[in-house]
Amino acid sequence: MTDAPETPSDEALAARAAAGERAAFDNLIRRYKEPLYRFIRRYVGDADEAYDLLQESFISAWGALHRYDASRHFAPWLHRIALNKCRDFGRRQIVRRAVLRLLALGADDPTPSEAERAEEELEASARLARLDKAIASLPALYKEPLLLTTVEGLSQDETAAILKTTRKAVEMRLYRARRKLSEMLGEAEKGG
Repeated sequence: MTDAPETPSDEALAARAAAGERAAFDNLIRRYKEPLYRFIRRYVGDADEAYDLLQESFISAWGALHRYDASRHFAPWLHRIALNKCRDFGRRQIVRRAVLRLLALGADDPTPSEAERAEEELEASARLARLDKAIASLPALYKEPLLLTTVEGLSQDETAAILKTTRKAVEMRLYRARRKLSEMLGEAEKGG
């Protein structure tokens, strides 16, 4: 009787892909294509846009493999790339809608309420960009549980299992991440 070959871990495949092995990256794509598509689809609400963003996510992941730390879980890293693509898409949509609304009204004489609404959308986009930047600047110790619970919707127990830590550690890291974000965003509001 022969043993079935062991399936390589995501991290092992990512390391092989970073070394230039395209087949290893193709295996990662097969593993994550469906769950990543579902995540993106729920985020953007449009199947065609989700498919495009899925492709962009994998292209970005391929290009960033040299920066991937194989001692960390691959799935959260890949989801962060997809999340960033979704957020970029959302910001572009807000700006696009605001510009189209102004153009439709006639750039010379928009009504005050339409102009105010477009300005509010641009301000919301700027706030989202500040939040993205603040989250990106968090140490991985805080960023990972925040993204897994808040963005992925995982429970603290599931997050603890993925991060190989305790539920209590996840709870404390979430508390500290939120406090740190609040401080950073408060300083950003004061400063500009």
